[in-house]
Amino acid sequence: MRQFDLIAFDWDGTLFDSTAIITRCIQKAVQDVGGAVPSDRDASYVIGMGLMQALAHAAPDVPVQRYPELGARYRHHYLAHQNDISLFDGVLAMLNELKSRQYVLTVATGKSRQGLNEALQAAELRGMFDGSRTADETAGKPNPLMLQELMDEFGVSAPRTLMIGDTTHDLQMALNAGCPSVGVSYGAHSSDAFAALHPRFVAHSVHELHDWLRSHA
Repeated sequence: MRQFDLIAFDWDGTLFDSTAIITRCIQKAVQDVGGAVPSDRDASYVIGMGLMQALAHAAPDVPVQRYPELGARYRHHYLAHQNDISLFDGVLAMLNELKSRQYVLTVATGKSRQGLNEALQAAELRGMFDGSRTADETAGKPNPLMLQELMDEFGVSAPRTLMIGDTTHDLQMALNAGCPSVGVSYGAHSSDAFAALHPRFVAHSVHELHDWLRSHA
């Protein structure tokens, strides 16, 4: 029996294989403005947050007045590599099958609206998703606002909404919104921290995720 009506996907590290490049771009941006370069772990931890929230966490020694410059340097480095990034293997087949089964497919991401639009165009996925929310339109994760707005837009209750993401920010947002979640271990955060946030399942590949959705969604 069908368990969910709306499926909300995180973007980076869940559908899009961008974690390593984002981590390097954050590090280069901090270096450009003279801050202490964060470790790989610290830089990848902030993936999924809104940009300013992420930079504040990754570069605590950089003065707030330099955040616009820091953000500009991050975007500079990211744009230089965005064409090197692609969907994880199996994502397109999974999305096409879910769409054929008439789920409401959405994206809930820490990217900006401009960034998401550019990524959707690069991945040739415009039209695949019924709706989306970005951190600059609502509130950054783990605030539940973007999920709540998506549920309101499509008239779907929290128990019938599934959030899928690769970070604790995604799973905490789902918990805050009262929604079930699924974690994926192939993105930015170690899945060791997922258990406390009670995901229904942790997938170690897109193929595992696809199989679980086929059987349990």
